[in-house]
Amino acid sequence: MNTLLSLGHGYSAAALSARLIPLGWRVIGTTRNPARAEAMRAAGVEPLLWPGDLTPALRQATHILCSAAPDGSGDPFLQSDLAALQAAGPTWVGYLSTTAVYGDHNGAWVDETTPVTPQSARAVQRVLAERQWLATGLPVHIFRLAGIYGPGRGPFEKVRDGTARRVIKPGQVFSRIHVDDIAETLLASMTNPNPGTIYNVCDDDPAPPEDVLAHAAALLGLPEPPAVPYEQAEMSPMARSFYGESKKVSNRRIRSDLGVTLHYPTYREGLAALLQQGH
Repeated sequence: MNTLLSLGHGYSAAALSARLIPLGWRVIGTTRNPARAEAMRAAGVEPLLWPGDLTPALRQATHILCSAAPDGSGDPFLQSDLAALQAAGPTWVGYLSTTAVYGDHNGAWVDETTPVTPQSARAVQRVLAERQWLATGLPVHIFRLAGIYGPGRGPFEKVRDGTARRVIKPGQVFSRIHVDDIAETLLASMTNPNPGTIYNVCDDDPAPPEDVLAHAAALLGLPEPPAVPYEQAEMSPMARSFYGESKKVSNRRIRSDLGVTLHYPTYREGLAALLQQGH
């Protein structure tokens, strides 16, 4: 039986699990939260509280996916379980990183050959974790994810309740990706492994964030959210760090090498589907 061990089982890993379990896969997922463990079990995932002994699960895992956020020392699972991971002998390992590793490119295109120039502390930590995973000798694949949206992570709630604001920063563009297309990309890589490869996971249409909010409002039949100049916008430090970087991320490799056809090639299809699904 194919068995996926999901380290730091989160939003993207849950979307992948929802595809694997009907195909007969066994999925084991780690969590630090006992309450989260019950939700995982209800979704067909075997929860494993961590920190704890991963050895039994690693012995059974044919595939490993790591979604855990790194810290200043890099990946937490490599810090605690490197030897056991290396001894496990999986056929495929995936590490979920971020397109933030490219830093700011003033709205220009980047692809997987673009040198990483991380600016934020979290992006620096991701670069460190990527390099640590690639140095393990395991069959590692790196997936650099753009801004993730999907069920429970869309703009509609803020547009409906009137708290959404279109932050205007001329020239600002973001790439994004629907969580279902992340899952499809991971499954395509698991079917066609190529260890050591880095993949950008994003849609076809990098776009200004204010355009996405305006389109969400139009789908709801509501007025556009108010426009606020970037300099005057109230934002969390995390949100402001996103606006410090502007780039268009190419997804050519997942299409050419993995044969991925995106379900939601732009935010327009993705938002329409979320609304139709009641999200």
